[in-house]
Amino acid sequence: MTLTWAVRAFEILLGWSLLVQTLEYLRLPSLDKLTRWPLLLQEIPARPAWLKALLNQFFQPKPYTAWLCLRGVLALGLMLGQVGLLGAALLFVMALLLLLRWRGAFNGGSDFMTLVGISGLLLSHLVGAFTDAALGWQAGFWYISLQTVSSYFVSGWVKLLRPEWRSGRALPLFLDTGVYGPLAKRSIYRKRWVALVCSWSFTLWEGLFPLALLDLRLAVIWCAVATLFHFLVFWFLGLNRFFWAWVSSFPAVLYCASMTPHVLRG
Repeated sequence: MTLTWAVRAFEILLGWSLLVQTLEYLRLPSLDKLTRWPLLLQEIPARPAWLKALLNQFFQPKPYTAWLCLRGVLALGLMLGQVGLLGAALLFVMALLLLLRWRGAFNGGSDFMTLVGISGLLLSHLVGAFTDAALGWQAGFWYISLQTVSSYFVSGWVKLLRPEWRSGRALPLFLDTGVYGPLAKRSIYRKRWVALVCSWSFTLWEGLFPLALLDLRLAVIWCAVATLFHFLVFWFLGLNRFFWAWVSSFPAVLYCASMTPHVLRG
């Protein structure tokens, strides 16, 4: 896999992921009054006072909408390959502001992976500014790849330690929380052997994800399964952010896997 192809794929996927999230943020105030800033402000610590006052200015409706629109423009620019160091820095600052607004995360792991992608983008441009662009992207991609692989690895081995996942009992309980309501009584996922096979398959696949970095062919298999996994999560639970946040990291994983044999040979 060439670096040029990996960079363009990463920029397009991350830009699209950011654009989808930004449109959701812009739409949210009209759908859910509990997410409006006056209510969230009450949970911001009173000290230091200057920080609370500054955040209050940033998150008033008009400024908040304005810099979300700027985020959307930067996301489009990223998809077109027109975001450099300044744009990456702005996206990083905006990501931190959103984490402050939502007191940590709005949508859990997808926000973490989005920050990983933006941090990798910023690292790529920072290193590239002091060395060369190719080395910068390699540094950024290795950062993203290690974070991505570790996210699956930890998730898989946590499942392995939980008896409800080892027995398959957790899967139907998990799917009962889906957007279309509890699973039907005759759903195939309520069959013990199906739940057991699915649980162990995904647990082992996540726990062994570091193997993907050994070879490009392995990376293609692991990333293909991951794409299916996140699509199923979207289908059953409506978590579209998870799909795009993780898929946007796959070009980095694939590129690093393609480079591993060369690194090992020295």
